[in-house]
Amino acid sequence: MAVGNINELPENILLELFTHVPARQLLVNCRLVCSLWRDLIDLVTLWKRKCLREGFITEDWDQPVADWKIFYFLRSLHRNLLHNPCAEEGFEFWSLDVNGGDEWKVEDLSKDQRKEFPSDKVKKYFVTSYYTCLKSQVVDLKAEGYWEELMDNTRPDIEVKDWFAARPDCGSKYQLCVQLLSSAHAPLGTFQPDPATIQQKSDAKWREVSHTFSNYPPGVRYIWFQHGGVDTHYWAGWYGPRVTNSSITIGPPLP
Repeated sequence: MAVGNINELPENILLELFTHVPARQLLVNCRLVCSLWRDLIDLVTLWKRKCLREGFITEDWDQPVADWKIFYFLRSLHRNLLHNPCAEEGFEFWSLDVNGGDEWKVEDLSKDQRKEFPSDKVKKYFVTSYYTCLKSQVVDLKAEGYWEELMDNTRPDIEVKDWFAARPDCGSKYQLCVQLLSSAHAPLGTFQPDPATIQQKSDAKWREVSHTFSNYPPGVRYIWFQHGGVDTHYWAGWYGPRVTNSSITIGPPLP
């Protein structure tokens, strides 16, 4: 039987068609076509189907979700918001705020270090010197796809991670500071653990530091990430803490 109007199709067919339409087009264009489309696009069923189709959830997903539409967008945006976290592009995207001693340097992970590091994708790291070295990035949330209403109304968890290690032959001190900033770059939340001092002749293992910002005030528009350190013996060269694989992610991770 021929269908003269797309709205004559069964609703389950329309829902299936909508699962193939980009999410932003559904909200910006399709939802405005008519009341039927609006009601279908607002259904929980549609956004659960889209999450399943995109691999954001599994068939046996049993965790509670307050808003499936928001959940879908957070999953679709989920990625590391720090650029060049593993030094593959030198110092591209990083601001070298303090560049003391023999300055920042990029080095390759040795074969033995690669075996020790938790991710085999990491091949390089940044290393500091005998005077303080600090570098930073500012994440513009709107530019990364996180619009203001999403951040202010949902206030999804913001997870920060960093990896650092000392050399076995030299002591060092590592430091990290992460701030949530307003549109005027005023701090709305800060994570700044005490500097980690690693003694000479340590195990030189890679260590992870992490923090999750939750229940922060509305108005977050930027995230400032700064890390670095210094060796504690003031040896010429690059004997300070090594850093790599830094990350900032927002919202629930993929299953």
